[in-house]
Amino acid sequence: MTVIIKPVQNKSDLKKFVQFPFDLYRKNSCWVPPLKKQILSTLNKNKNPAFETCDADLWLAYRDGEIVGRITGIINHRYNEYTGKKQARFGWVDFVDDPDVSGVLFKVVEQWAKERGAETLYGPIGFTNDDQAGMLVEGFEELATMATIYNFHYYPQHLKELGFQKEVDWIEYQIQIPEEIPPEIDEYAKHITNQQCLHIIETHSKKELLGYVWEIFELFQEAYKVLNGFFPLSEKQVDKVVQKYFSFFRHDYIALVADKNNKLVAFGITMPSFSRALQKSGGKLLPFGWWHLKRAIKHCDLVDSYLIGVKPELQGKGIPALILKKLCRVFLEKGIKYAESNPELEMNTKIQAQWKFFGHRQHKRRRCYVKALDSDC
Repeated sequence: MTVIIKPVQNKSDLKKFVQFPFDLYRKNSCWVPPLKKQILSTLNKNKNPAFETCDADLWLAYRDGEIVGRITGIINHRYNEYTGKKQARFGWVDFVDDPDVSGVLFKVVEQWAKERGAETLYGPIGFTNDDQAGMLVEGFEELATMATIYNFHYYPQHLKELGFQKEVDWIEYQIQIPEEIPPEIDEYAKHITNQQCLHIIETHSKKELLGYVWEIFELFQEAYKVLNGFFPLSEKQVDKVVQKYFSFFRHDYIALVADKNNKLVAFGITMPSFSRALQKSGGKLLPFGWWHLKRAIKHCDLVDSYLIGVKPELQGKGIPALILKKLCRVFLEKGIKYAESNPELEMNTKIQAQWKFFGHRQHKRRRCYVKALDSDC
């Protein structure tokens, strides 16, 4: 049967684009649905400030009138200027297990990218660092998280057959929370506190935490600028991130470290896992989705770790021990049994070394691929 590609041209098409993975994964117990409202906003040129520096088009693949695939092509001009690359991205890609479908989807994106002067096609990745990135290549039987992409096992093979190669991998760990703070963490945290004159900032409400948001993002951009795929977010984009995630933040699940002048030098951000709650909500807050999310905050034994950032000149001095001690104490008080590390660059051995004090297993791996675009595409 012939596969037909159609561009997303209106709100009705966009809703179909967002709905497709809900249909594709409806019987899969590991896929975690996103909030539809957030995805619609992210892909809306009038609502996402990333479109100020990005070009993007979306396509749907049809066969016999039925949607069988989707893909987005993106050129982030801000990133290309920052890195000197001529790169196009692909994201929000899903397809049935048929090489004719995946082949047509990537053919249209490759041609689109070439017409705009791109030399390589990279992904899956979104507009900015805030969007999900990395195709799952290991851990298909593991529950996904709110921050990550889930895909079927056949996706990587399709990309390999289409000529894509590994560019970078992230690995993920499930970490067992011990019955007490590991003595090594406790002692090292005390040593670092005294040696570096550092302390934990105690926040007592979400409103109080909000006062540190811009300082957190400034430190994040400073700490992560050397990592793969980084480029600085604009003020509007930071505002968008805050709006997207702040409703989920809990002040007690976030550790802030300051120096003697009360200047932020490190942070650790975790949140209760919303994976099962999002599955129950079906990607909607109404009528009862909000209730499942609220219940997950109070009745969870699993947390997701999102970010740990340390001021560059203080990296390698053991400051994460302060963060881990604070968060470990909170987890013990709340009965948390496990934590998901979420993606960590496989070459980032410093961040991975901190898990040696805990029971852990590396249970997922995800990958971004790259393909050179030649004149024969």
